[in-house]
Amino acid sequence: MRLELSSIIDRPGESVDFSVSVDLSDLVYGTSKPVSEPVLASGTVRNTAGVLVMKGNITTCIHGICDRCATDFHREMDIPIDVVLVTELANEENEDEWVFPLEADTADLDDIVRTVFVLNMDSKLLCKEDCKGLCCRCGKNLNDGPCGCQKELDPRFAALKQLLDK
Repeated sequence: MRLELSSIIDRPGESVDFSVSVDLSDLVYGTSKPVSEPVLASGTVRNTAGVLVMKGNITTCIHGICDRCATDFHREMDIPIDVVLVTELANEENEDEWVFPLEADTADLDDIVRTVFVLNMDSKLLCKEDCKGLCCRCGKNLNDGPCGCQKELDPRFAALKQLLDK
C-alpha cells in the first residue's frame, strides 16, 4: 500500500495518519514462517522542520518453535516504528536502514513495515526471553523445573575431590 504524502511535504507541522494491514506470511525466518496472521501497523507521518518522521506501532502474533527448548509457542509482538522518509537519498553507499526514500511523494508502507519488522526480530525465536532450554544430558525441558542429572565434575578438580572425601 502506498501512502500519499504530497499534502505535507512542503508544510512543516502538518501530519498524515496511517493504518495498514500487511501480509507477511511469506516471510521465512530461520527454518520457520513465524507470521501467519496479518501484521497491523498504524501511526503518523509528521513534517518536522522539513523532515518527514514516521512514528507508530506494528502489532502481530508470531508462531514458532523455540530455538532453546523446542516447544511450540505463540507470542504477541508490539514493535515501535520510528523512521525518516526522504525525497532522495544523499549518499546511497552509507544508506541508513531507518531512512526510506519516497517515490513520487508516496511511501511504500508494505516495504517499511516488512523492514521494521525484520530488523526488530531477535536472532533466535524464543518462547520467552528467559527460556532455560533443554538439559544437555537427559533432554528435559528446564523451564518445567530442574532435571535429576548430577553435574559432572571437571576432571581437573578430581584431586581436590579426593581430599574432600577424606
